[in-house]
Amino acid sequence: MIDWIKIKQKLIDFLKDEVEKTGHKNVVLGLSGGLDSAIVAVLCKEAFPNNLHCVLMPSQFSSKASVDDALKLCEKFDIKHEIISIEPMLNAYIDNIKNDNLRVGNLSSRLRMTVLFDISAKNRALVVGTSNKSELLLGYGTIFGDLACALNPIGNLYKSDLFDFARFLGVNSEIIDKKPSADLWEGQSDEADLGYSYKELDTLLKAMIDEKKSKETLLEIGFDEEFINTISRRVEINKFKRELPKIAKIN
Repeated sequence: MIDWIKIKQKLIDFLKDEVEKTGHKNVVLGLSGGLDSAIVAVLCKEAFPNNLHCVLMPSQFSSKASVDDALKLCEKFDIKHEIISIEPMLNAYIDNIKNDNLRVGNLSSRLRMTVLFDISAKNRALVVGTSNKSELLLGYGTIFGDLACALNPIGNLYKSDLFDFARFLGVNSEIIDKKPSADLWEGQSDEADLGYSYKELDTLLKAMIDEKKSKETLLEIGFDEEFINTISRRVEINKFKRELPKIAKIN
């Protein structure tokens, strides 16, 4: 059983300490209407009651429900926010990529982060990330897009555990109960993209990464070999997304 009281306080302390180290007082984050950003917003609201700014950045592909859910969260927790549509920016390039959902999704993610870092410069704020451990390990995110941030309070928490954390924090039920989606195109689903449910993925990742079980042990436990190989390979090839760019050594 996870002690969410202890985790919550630890993450709030982390946010306060890391922001203070930089000399900043303000933080900004993108609020999508999804579970992860909702959790981070609630944590940041508690850590920085008067110094949090959330930005909703819908595009022509965003569902109205996502915006509505984000606004309800802001109302419930009294979160300062604004809405900036990325549709005009996306339209400037959409003819080049409109038949490729992945490229549309990646560009949308990078445009949103461009907006956030611009607002961070205007408000002298740090951008807070909202990617969870499952996404980070699997590379399920856009480099220089949603993976870009100055600090991330939930990057060591698995997606399947965040549903309970969200309930503990009082996040709106509409956000907790809906199917996980980055909302990058109509009908997009995280678990459909990944090929497995978060519960399946996290059960394997916890055994493989946290408990450092060997492949032989994983097979003995009952994990399917193809599943093990697929996820192991995915974790390995996406390692570059979790690290700073490699710099060649010449001395």
